[in-house]
Amino acid sequence: MARIAVIDIGTNSTRLLVAEVSEAGGIIPLHSFLRTTRLGEGIEGGVLLGGPVARTVEALLEMKAEARARSSSAIVAVATSAVRDADNRDWFLEEAFRKTGIKVRVLAGTEEAFYSYLGVAGEFGEDLKSTVIVDIGGGSTEFTWKIDGGVMCRSVNAGAVRMTEGGHGDPMIKKIMREALDEVSRGNPGKLTGVGGTVTTLAAMDMGLTQYDRSLVHGYTLTGIRVGKLLEKLVRAGPEGKKSIPGLQPARADIIEAGVRILLIIMRFLEIDTITVSEADLMYGLAIEAAKAVERKSVNANQK
Repeated sequence: MARIAVIDIGTNSTRLLVAEVSEAGGIIPLHSFLRTTRLGEGIEGGVLLGGPVARTVEALLEMKAEARARSSSAIVAVATSAVRDADNRDWFLEEAFRKTGIKVRVLAGTEEAFYSYLGVAGEFGEDLKSTVIVDIGGGSTEFTWKIDGGVMCRSVNAGAVRMTEGGHGDPMIKKIMREALDEVSRGNPGKLTGVGGTVTTLAAMDMGLTQYDRSLVHGYTLTGIRVGKLLEKLVRAGPEGKKSIPGLQPARADIIEAGVRILLIIMRFLEIDTITVSEADLMYGLAIEAAKAVERKSVNANQK
């Protein structure tokens, strides 16, 4: 077993996962937590702002300490939509390394999609034929599905933070996603599996969880009807009312509506009326890859 720490620097939040990974790729999560750093604040402007960068670097320092305290053999840190699209991303990467010693890898959208697939496949089994994996993030949404001989990965700049800050309603969201959705639909998908904060939050809201419980959220099934009703509830609640809805973290209240609209558009376009929620996501995929690298180093060291 390799003990791996993965840090995911997203548009809305920065997350840590410390997990044991077996040689077969099985994952036992040991510790996880999240900080809402909102690195993508002002994402429409195309640059990372000083305040969000400072919050994110502070979270990285905290997570590095947590990973070391739990004897992680490797720390893997990646950044997604907000960083890859920023004109000043090199400044952020240099700042993060200078203050934390952590070298952050920026994932392309297709890489982000693939690692989500790898994480879901490791948890649910690799037979994901006719299943589309959807990752609704803060800055982008990723789609992954199997084809003969490989895996298709697509990323589109429609995320909960980006759509909120842009003031985009359903018509614009659908327009932005249309090309990717057309491509996904040509694969004749029959099932949806969702990862990311939007779908896990919706599951928690649907169950009315006052305290988040991974074991209840993982594998939960949401129907299109329930997602629609939850959207209606969010609209009725208004900005302040959302903050008191069970299952919805107050820090996510301002962007959740856009995330739900993205999900509903996907489900209706693909004519799939249920989605399975997965806690296993790109962080699991990254942990699997990192564990293999640790194993190779160990083998090489023992052969010397």
